[in-house]
Amino acid sequence: MTKTFADSRSWQLLNLLADGEFHSGETLAGRLGISRASVFNALAEVGEHGVVLHRIRGRGYRLARPWQRLECDEVKRWLGNEADQFNIEILPQAGSSNTVLLQRAMLDVANGGAPSGSVLAVELQTSGRGRMGRAWHSGLGTALTFSLLWRFGCGSNALSGLSLAVGVAQLRTLRQLGARGVGLKWPNDIMNTRGKLGGVLIEVQGDMLGPSTVVIGIGLNISLPAELVRRIDQPASALDEVCNAMSSRNQLMANLLHELAQVLREFEQGGFSLLRGEWERYHIHQGNRIILKLPDGRKVSGIACGVSDNGELCVETSQGVQYFNSGEVGGTA
Repeated sequence: MTKTFADSRSWQLLNLLADGEFHSGETLAGRLGISRASVFNALAEVGEHGVVLHRIRGRGYRLARPWQRLECDEVKRWLGNEADQFNIEILPQAGSSNTVLLQRAMLDVANGGAPSGSVLAVELQTSGRGRMGRAWHSGLGTALTFSLLWRFGCGSNALSGLSLAVGVAQLRTLRQLGARGVGLKWPNDIMNTRGKLGGVLIEVQGDMLGPSTVVIGIGLNISLPAELVRRIDQPASALDEVCNAMSSRNQLMANLLHELAQVLREFEQGGFSLLRGEWERYHIHQGNRIILKLPDGRKVSGIACGVSDNGELCVETSQGVQYFNSGEVGGTA
């Protein structure tokens, strides 16, 4: 079972070390009113969470990489007049932001549960989940991971294509921030030529006829240190590889929330059909021959010719155009 150091001395010390500079054990101990031995013991635990710490006698402790802390006030500052639309909370550590937010959505159901627009970001996510049950790996400050709760008046049967719509919101954000060579892989992976930059996990609760509650999990790689790359079982990339000038994590989160809210409102008005053309413009396999691996083990080869109004992948095969609502695009044929 993964240990937690949220709200502990270890977490307080990591915040003091966030600037990436050396801090002596004496200075750290004085800041927190504890002994130098307590500093040593508390920092001995952080390696279990993938945090790389340099210890040099005579100089003290330093994080191998400084990290930009997420701060609610800073995210709201970047949101400006839109800040009131969201109820933002940032946790130091959690297993999965989606899991926590789903639980909150169902608490006190008689009073409506957590409101639409609730946002939960996690600095260190230890059991992040991706599509098809895959693990999502991230380290301290190396990714942006958060979940957004949104309530729809319609039922879950009217939400087809929502994950693709969320991908559009992410692409709008990244293109505005100057990301080069990024696109969408069906259904909602953010990609460049080197691999996957991010993805979406959507979980729905509610009746077929409505209303329904959706928790949208967002994960974006900010950087990929070597120790993290070794844990990832697929080609991956990060924003610092595709952006000339990186925005802060707080600004990136604010921009994503702005675009997500806009896209979700568009989706509420007309479903995915309103966003279909834009999604296809971002589609990295559009017009190319692909191999689609189906859940039952079969493989389909053909030309990716877009998506339907429900978000299904359209593939022109030797038997004609076929539509698929699940599967994995394994590469070009």
